[in-house]
Amino acid sequence: MWVLLLVSVAGFLAQLVDGAMGMAFGITSTSLLLFLAYSPAAASAIVHLAEIATSSISGIAHIRYKNVDWHALVKVAVPGSIGAFIGAVLLSNIDLSASRPWTASVLLALGVLILYRFTRSSILGKKRRARARWLAPLGLVGGFVDSTGGGGWGPMVTTSLTASNALEPRKAIGTTNTAEFAISIAASIGFLLGLGAEQIPWDAVLALLIGGVIAAPVAAWLVSKAPQRLLGILVGNFIVFLNVRQLVISLEVNAIISVVLFSLVAAVAVAALVVGLRHLKSDHASDKNVAL
Repeated sequence: MWVLLLVSVAGFLAQLVDGAMGMAFGITSTSLLLFLAYSPAAASAIVHLAEIATSSISGIAHIRYKNVDWHALVKVAVPGSIGAFIGAVLLSNIDLSASRPWTASVLLALGVLILYRFTRSSILGKKRRARARWLAPLGLVGGFVDSTGGGGWGPMVTTSLTASNALEPRKAIGTTNTAEFAISIAASIGFLLGLGAEQIPWDAVLALLIGGVIAAPVAAWLVSKAPQRLLGILVGNFIVFLNVRQLVISLEVNAIISVVLFSLVAAVAVAALVVGLRHLKSDHASDKNVAL
């Protein structure tokens, strides 16, 4: 029972992050589910089944508020669904001892990617037309990583679209979140075929959903109060720490190297926070200029 309660807490925290930043529901919840000793395949299946509901609600809202670029949506969603399905089937058939380090490595890389995004001098950029020739490969890789890593669609696709200035931030987030509905369905089908419905902890799926639903209004309040840059840095540091820990355990790293690794993680965390605090003034100035 206490495990399901912690899964609900994981859903709450993950939705809090996702609702405030427009990304990282999968990465945050999968990292916490792995911490609770769920297998990588089970954790990713739980997340994607729960995301069918959360992404559908999110997508409808973004469409309503015209935050979707339909050209980019089609180009990333179709290959993304293919990549998600392949990744889910592959992860379902990988030996547990091999899949844990892989999943933790993918999540660690995505945590670093989040830190990169939120420590850049400027998160925003000027809009330009997203080109089809790189949207399809982006969707394919994003969908595959999302399934095998238990998350990553948002950080990979949203970050790529904003970092390249392909779409303005609100449309990058809206397009990515709307496409995630198709990704979640494809990945869930892959896990159902690969694992079998009887191998999926449905009580954990429900618990994650409940936690996410409770967090949704809190996240809406948080996004209006908390500096997005600092929130992103805190989440990135949290994900990096959890997955370095998972790699240390999975690979049976000796004590001396473990101390060095965690010291490096701590140093990176402090450096990222310092950089983020230095950029807050310029962020506030940019917000004022936009308001004017």
